[in-house]
Amino acid sequence: MTPSFVPEKFERVMGCTPADLLSWLPGALPAAALAVDAVNVNCTAILPDGVLKIRWSPLPDARIALLTIPRLRVAFEYSGLSDVRRYTVQKRFDLGTQRGGG
Repeated sequence: MTPSFVPEKFERVMGCTPADLLSWLPGALPAAALAVDAVNVNCTAILPDGVLKIRWSPLPDARIALLTIPRLRVAFEYSGLSDVRRYTVQKRFDLGTQRGGG
């Protein structure tokens, strides 16, 4: 769930692999020109009114009984976007990276 205020810089833990994240980026940021550097684990999303830089690093898998969930620490850094635009972009990102569920 996207908070009502999205700060310029923040981190979160996502339940995915780097390959998952990379495959979701075009759909999660459809209005952006993406420059992905998978070797250096970052992406720059150039939007019409600003830039979003995303960096990720693997975390140990979460384990619940026999279930294993891969995890990434993902850092977001917005520049040039207003509070309203950060919220709009982040909400679209969150919807684009959301997995199915109940």
